[in-house]
Amino acid sequence: MATALDSHEFRRVLAVVAAVGLLIGAALSFGGLSEGGRWAWSIATLPVLAALGLEITINLRRGVGLDIIAALAMGTALLFGEPLAGNVVALMYAGGQLLEAFAQGRARREMTALLGRVRRTAMLHGPGGLREVAIETLVPGDRILVRQGEVLPVDGTVEAGTAIIDDSALTGESLPVRYRAGGNALSGATNIGPAFDLHVTRRSAESTYAGIVRLVEAARRSKAPMVRLADRYAVWFLAVTVAVAGLAWWVTGDPLRALAVLVVATPCPLILAVPVAIISGISRIAKQGVLIKGGGALETMARIRTVVLDKTGTLTDGHAHLLNVDAYNGWNADELLRLAGTLDLASNHVIAEALVAAAKARGLVLGTPLDVAERPGTGIEGTVEGHRILIGAAQYVHERIGLEGEQAPAVPPGAVAVTVAIDGTIAGLLIFADRVRAEAEQALRKFRQNGIDRIVLASGDREDVTRAVGVHLAMDSIHGELKPEDKVRIVVEERRHGPVMMVGDGVNDAPALAAADLGVALGARGSAAASEAADVVLLVDRIDRLADAFTIAKRSRRIALQSARWGIGLSCVAMGFAALGYLSPVQGALLQEVIDVGVILNGLRALRL
Repeated sequence: MATALDSHEFRRVLAVVAAVGLLIGAALSFGGLSEGGRWAWSIATLPVLAALGLEITINLRRGVGLDIIAALAMGTALLFGEPLAGNVVALMYAGGQLLEAFAQGRARREMTALLGRVRRTAMLHGPGGLREVAIETLVPGDRILVRQGEVLPVDGTVEAGTAIIDDSALTGESLPVRYRAGGNALSGATNIGPAFDLHVTRRSAESTYAGIVRLVEAARRSKAPMVRLADRYAVWFLAVTVAVAGLAWWVTGDPLRALAVLVVATPCPLILAVPVAIISGISRIAKQGVLIKGGGALETMARIRTVVLDKTGTLTDGHAHLLNVDAYNGWNADELLRLAGTLDLASNHVIAEALVAAAKARGLVLGTPLDVAERPGTGIEGTVEGHRILIGAAQYVHERIGLEGEQAPAVPPGAVAVTVAIDGTIAGLLIFADRVRAEAEQALRKFRQNGIDRIVLASGDREDVTRAVGVHLAMDSIHGELKPEDKVRIVVEERRHGPVMMVGDGVNDAPALAAADLGVALGARGSAAASEAADVVLLVDRIDRLADAFTIAKRSRRIALQSARWGIGLSCVAMGFAALGYLSPVQGALLQEVIDVGVILNGLRALRL
């Protein structure tokens, strides 16, 4: 259920009413119509008090909040005939709520700027030439023209030449990226170079951009309230305020002393400055390509002590890459790779795709394979330019060319060796492996600099492969060959060291992401289950952006706590002066206004890098 002050327009109206009432009352008082001025101040206070009372009633099921002190101050001011003090508190509160709404709106703009970039049509190549079609009709294999300045409507590969693309809306990368033929270009990016043809690889509903839009819209629909750090102090601060006000009244017999205490204790800096700092932090983190699903997630991120990381697709690319070409018996490495790549054009095996990609990356021109026969998961053979080619596991190739008893070649942990035979003779060995991400080491170093005590590797991959990666990255604990329930168990066990963050990208990571204090799904192109279970989603597959988000989260929380502590401290000092009679209700309200401005400005520092 929406609270009374949820509407931005309603907040604006309340702030205007309070401000106009204050000005009209002041004008009437200076004009000799003091009674008219008092009525103007009272009337301007009532709408804010009524709206605040409704909000307090609705929120009581979640516990006591500091808003009660603001309501007490306004109500007591009207009751004791100090409408000017009540009007100042009303303006302070309504204006602060409007400022909070402004900060929330700025944060939302950072997170939802992508929503306005949705393409609805594309230029499709067909038998009759180019024609404009709805993007929903595009299927993998279609070829579309992306003109200069246009946003890519779907994921695809560059057909030919070089495309110059601005990925900043997706990744935060400020510099344009050059994609050569065969390069994977993501929907939502902008073509800032000459027009090029894009080979469609995903339907629009499955594209990277559509996935990001769904995540952002889900975050916007979330009704979870912003966690207020200040409300943790609500019960005792409320008790202290009422006790000091009551004691001042009882000792002096002057109800205005109690009113002055309530007015100066109005915790607007706590109610407003803390959310402003948290929301500002979310806004800054969104600029790094990281979507945080609420203020509670940012607070939790700042308190994390242990990070549990999946391996495949998180610390590694998740794709096979050609590491080395060993050519034998007089064959040239590039010629060996060209002939093998040509034959593997006929296969859809992941290693075949990596081999073809490696050949194209070297600029090798591939031909046409003939008489192809493939044994799934074992090997493939066929004719290329008159040569009989065999590619596959060593045992398969050795058997086919009559070299029984030959030993399989030794390879590093995590690597895969592919044997190539040409015209009945072993011609070479191709070594493939899933590479550690280039930014992984720097990201882990940043994690430790941000106070992370333990970094744990938890992977479903083979133990030897997992250990090789974990040792290389100096992990504190390494676990391989895990099932999804094993990852959940590790997350639970690591809680003894402090709050735990789990980072993953696959369906098998979703249970552990949900079990962790903070779940992070890496990349909008990861599984929908992982993104749904996560509290944080990286909109770009770069683990170092998460480390940057840590820095911002810790700074934002530090600023929020600083605002809360300074606000409470200054309010307590001011209460003492008010109780001793050194501050009238109006003076107390004005002093609290000064405190408000100071701590809210401090909270806005979180918007800066």
